[in-house]
Amino acid sequence: MNTEQLKDHCQHYPAAVATLHGAPSNILVYKVGDKTFAYFKTSEPERWRFSFRVTPDRFLELTGMPGVKPARYMGRFHWVTVVDVRRFPADYLTELVAWSYDKAFRSLSKAQQRALTADAQ
Repeated sequence: MNTEQLKDHCQHYPAAVATLHGAPSNILVYKVGDKTFAYFKTSEPERWRFSFRVTPDRFLELTGMPGVKPARYMGRFHWVTVVDVRRFPADYLTELVAWSYDKAFRSLSKAQQRALTADAQ
């Protein structure tokens, strides 16, 4: 899976919104409601590094893999960064992003969930 395919994948989730933040953060953020579920770094030297949230067990598993590290500033909340998405197994990556999206969606209030679900239909 390349960067463009992953960006398309992140936008296909119901009520997912992509927002490009310029300097100084330089990130492309994917949110559902007001909750972030994934983001890309858009400036050098970390251009197109991809970060998302995982379970504590997966955090330990993934940070032991080459090319995956704790996300800067967000690692303490079990966010990881994949340095090169092309080298990461596509099926596993889509499974992890789906979990991150679901975690963000479930953290919204029930009223927000119903409103987003109704808007998506």
